[in-house]
Amino acid sequence: MKNASPRWVAITAALTVSAVLFLLECVTIFVQRPAFPLLGLILIPILAGGLSFLVFYFLLEKFIYRKIKLIYKNIHALKSTKIVVDEKMDMSKDVISEVGQEVMQWAKERNREIDQLVKQADFRKEFLGNVSHELKTPIMSIQGYLEILLDNDTKDVYSNKMYLEKALRNVDRMILMIDDLVNISKLESGEIELQYTRFDICALTKEVYESLEIQADQRQILLDIKEDCDHPFMVYADLKRIREVLVNLISNAIKYGRETGSVHAGFYRMGDQVLIEIADNGIGIDKEDLNRVFERFYRIDKSRSRDMGGTGLGLSIVKHIVEAHGQTVHVRSTPGVGSTFGFTLSAAR
Repeated sequence: MKNASPRWVAITAALTVSAVLFLLECVTIFVQRPAFPLLGLILIPILAGGLSFLVFYFLLEKFIYRKIKLIYKNIHALKSTKIVVDEKMDMSKDVISEVGQEVMQWAKERNREIDQLVKQADFRKEFLGNVSHELKTPIMSIQGYLEILLDNDTKDVYSNKMYLEKALRNVDRMILMIDDLVNISKLESGEIELQYTRFDICALTKEVYESLEIQADQRQILLDIKEDCDHPFMVYADLKRIREVLVNLISNAIKYGRETGSVHAGFYRMGDQVLIEIADNGIGIDKEDLNRVFERFYRIDKSRSRDMGGTGLGLSIVKHIVEAHGQTVHVRSTPGVGSTFGFTLSAAR
C-alpha cells in the first residue's frame, strides 16, 4: 500500500467490506436458511462494496489526497519562486511520502536561512561598530588639533602649521576609508564593470615593486620574484583592479614582514589558470584568525595597523576584486614564520 493511489485504496476498502459482508451472509444463510439465499450472498456484498468504493474514493480524492498534493506542488512552487499551481496533478506518484520528504527539506532550508540571517545581523552589528570606531578615531584627532589651534594665543606659525598638517592627514585617512567602503559596496553590487585585457602579471608585479620600493627600503625588506618565475605569465583580467590587489598584498607583506626580511612573488600555470602568490617571512597569522583576515576592518595587530595608517579594508577589497573575476583567494600562514597570500586568474590564450 506504500505507493497506492486513492483508486487502489478505495478498491481495497471496497473488497474488504464485500468480503466481510459475504462471510456474514454465509453465516446468516447457514443459521437462518432464508428463502432467497443467493440474493443476500451475492447482491448485498456487491452493492455494499460498490458504495464503499465510491465513498472512500470520493473522500480520499477530494478531501485528502488532492489537498496534500496541492501542498506538495506549492512547496515546489515556493522553493522555485513560481506562482502557486492549480489542482491538475499526476496521481501516479507516492505523493504522501514525497510531501513528507519535501516538508523536512523545506524545514531544513528555512533553518539554514534563519541561521544565515542571524549571522548577517551579527555581521551588520559588528560592521557598524567597526565603522563607528574607525571613523571616531580620526574625527577626535581632528577635533583635538582644531581645539588646540583655537585655544592657542601665540602666533607660532610653525606649530599652527604642524597641527593643521596632522588634522589634514586624519582627513585624508577618513577619505581613504570612505573610498574603500564605496569600492567594496560597488564590487558587491556589481556596479563596477571590469575592463578585461591581456597582460603580463609578472611585469605588473615588478611595477608594483618599484612603486613600493621606498616603503620596503625603510624596513630593509627585499622584494623579489621567485626562482623559475621571472618570465612572462599572460593573464586575462582587469589590469587596474589586479594592480590594486597586488598593491594591497605587497604593502601588507612589507608592513608585517620581518625587518631585513624579504617578500617573494611566485607565478604558476595551472591548466587554464595562473596562480599568483605573495609570501613574506614576517609575524604570521594565528590559526583562529585565518578565516577572518578578509573581513572588513579585521586586524590581527590593531595598534600596529593604525600606526602604519591601515584602514583595515585592504584584504576585503582584495577578496571582492578577485571574486568579481570569478576566481578565488586564499591564505596560509605559520606564526613566527610568515604568510602566503594566493589568488588565481584566467590564463590568457
